[in-house]
Amino acid sequence: MTPEAKPAAEYAHFDALDIRVGTITQVLPFPRARNPSYKIEVDLGPLGLRWSSAQVTNYSPEELLGSQVCCIVNFGARNIAGFTSEVLILGAPGEAMESGHTGVIVVSPRSRVEDGSALF
Repeated sequence: MTPEAKPAAEYAHFDALDIRVGTITQVLPFPRARNPSYKIEVDLGPLGLRWSSAQVTNYSPEELLGSQVCCIVNFGARNIAGFTSEVLILGAPGEAMESGHTGVIVVSPRSRVEDGSALF
């Protein structure tokens, strides 16, 4: 089910978000999370390594490892079940047409780009 469109926003709201591409370098189980999740380390190039709690267990750790993802890096850290999540990995609900994965589908660049590249 597709949600209703949200009201119009100012460009400044989008511009305030720092959205970057990074490569997943570690995927660890996160049994303390309320919803099935992984602890994921992302290499954001010049911004360094950052951790995220992500509900993407519809993927195996091996599928995620080495893949590039899009992240919001300036939301500030959040404590999730005793774990500090530093970035938000972007995703969309649904089914990926090419892989058949259902659940949260991670947002990735179509081609590999330099880690830390900003989206605009």
